[in-house]
Amino acid sequence: MKRQKILFSTNMLYEALEIVREQLSEYLNDTGLGSNIVILDSIAHFVDNPNKDNEALDNKVIVSLLSLQEETSLKNQRNMKFRDGNPVYLNNPVNVHAYILFTCNRSDYDFSLRSLSALIAFFQGKRIFNHKNTVFSRNTQVMRDVKEFYFTLDLYTPTFEELNYIWSMHGGKAYPAALYKLNLLSLERDHLLDQGAPLSHVSTQYKNIN
Repeated sequence: MKRQKILFSTNMLYEALEIVREQLSEYLNDTGLGSNIVILDSIAHFVDNPNKDNEALDNKVIVSLLSLQEETSLKNQRNMKFRDGNPVYLNNPVNVHAYILFTCNRSDYDFSLRSLSALIAFFQGKRIFNHKNTVFSRNTQVMRDVKEFYFTLDLYTPTFEELNYIWSMHGGKAYPAALYKLNLLSLERDHLLDQGAPLSHVSTQYKNIN
C-alpha cells in the first residue's frame, strides 16, 4: 500500500493557531453563540488578576498555547536539498506537536458550556486542516505568506493531576475548557551547514586487483 505524502506546515506556529481561531470563530457565529468571540491570547492574563479590567478577555473563547512537544522519531533524518543543481546540507527541522487550550470565559456559565460543546462538535467535524479545505483571511502579510500546510487537531484528555497542574500554573481558577493536540509543525531556519558540488559522472573504469 502506497503511503500518502503529508505536507508539513513550515514555520507557522502563529499562523496555524490563527487559522484555527478564525475557523472556530466563524462556526460559533454560525451556531448563534456570538460573533468575534474567539481570540488568541493567554488565559493567564485573566486568571492572574480577575479583578483587573480584562475587557479584551471577557465573554470570549480564549485560544492559548499551553506547551510544545518534539516529535523525536523525525529527529535523525538526513536533511539535504538541492539548490541550483547543487546539494546543500542543513540542520534537521524541529518537528513539534502543540498543545492548545480552549478556555470558555463567557458571560454566563451556561454560555460557557454551550460554547465548549460547540467547539468540540466543530473539531469532531473537521480535524484536518490544509490549504485545500481551509479558506482564511489574508489581511496581513504574515497570513498572505502562508502557502501549503497540513495539520490535524485531536482532543487530548488530561488526568485530574494534569488538570490541577495546568490551572495551578495559570493562577488556580479553573474554567470550562478543552485541550487539543495539534499535529504536526515543522520549524526550520534557512541556515546552510555545507554545500557540495553536483555529481556530474560516474566512472566505469576498474583496475585489476592481483
